[in-house]
Amino acid sequence: MGFSKKLLELIAGTRLSPSYIEKVAEAAIAEDLLGDLDVTTVATIPIDQIAVAEFRSRKSGVLAGIPIVCAVLEICGIENYKIEINDGEIVHSASLIMVTTGKTRDLLLAERSALNFLGHLSGISTLTKSWVDAVAGTSAAIRDTRKTTPGIRELEKYAVRVGGGINHRFALSDAALIKDNHVLAAGGVVEAFTLVKAKFPDLPVEVEVDSLQQLREVVDAGAKLVLLDNMSIEECRAAVEIVAGRAKLEASGGLILNNAHAYASTGVDFLAVGALTHSAPVLDIGLDLRME
Repeated sequence: MGFSKKLLELIAGTRLSPSYIEKVAEAAIAEDLLGDLDVTTVATIPIDQIAVAEFRSRKSGVLAGIPIVCAVLEICGIENYKIEINDGEIVHSASLIMVTTGKTRDLLLAERSALNFLGHLSGISTLTKSWVDAVAGTSAAIRDTRKTTPGIRELEKYAVRVGGGINHRFALSDAALIKDNHVLAAGGVVEAFTLVKAKFPDLPVEVEVDSLQQLREVVDAGAKLVLLDNMSIEECRAAVEIVAGRAKLEASGGLILNNAHAYASTGVDFLAVGALTHSAPVLDIGLDLRME
């Protein structure tokens, strides 16, 4: 369909492609309609009725998802919208996020898809910010995982960035991550690392280890990034001493907000937090109509 110039400019700062956003937004609307009509709206709303819709937050958090909301609106035929708060900004209870004017039927068609995206992505950015705040004062960064919702991984990883986190690999082809099943199948952790480096010498390789002995072996073999699987705070501290700067370390498993700072203070470079995307509570945001 093609988006408006103002929306294309908004998308340009997200590292997301307009075609991807269009595809995801269209899929959400199509899922709501299932090829038919919004029967309630068609029965109750005159075809030419105009209304104003206000998006307002009902809880405090970090906003994320404005570009996808605008895409939903435009796909539904609404281009008259004004953004009051942008992605990455803090919202509070009753904060006015966006105002848009259009046909009431179009606004109601857009409502649920827009709110689903905005609440979910803002929940991710809000949770990410809480983890980032928890490790403040350390050198550790908060990283996401591939534990994402099928079909909207790009949006969820974007929301992590909005909240101050950083992205791990996006897909299986971006980088190698040698996990316990690879180690078992290959006959050992060093064997698995050696095989991956031989086959894909130019790709980044991360190796998961579950013991300090495995850590010593893979770092001596040349590994530059190692994931410490379900290790205690004391083990992570020992791992940092063993590596002595020869590789970067990522703590994973057993991490909660209450111990995040303690893990980060061991000197590891990253905390891997799957919960950022698979367990983030939705930020409560609503849409209210008023008639012109």
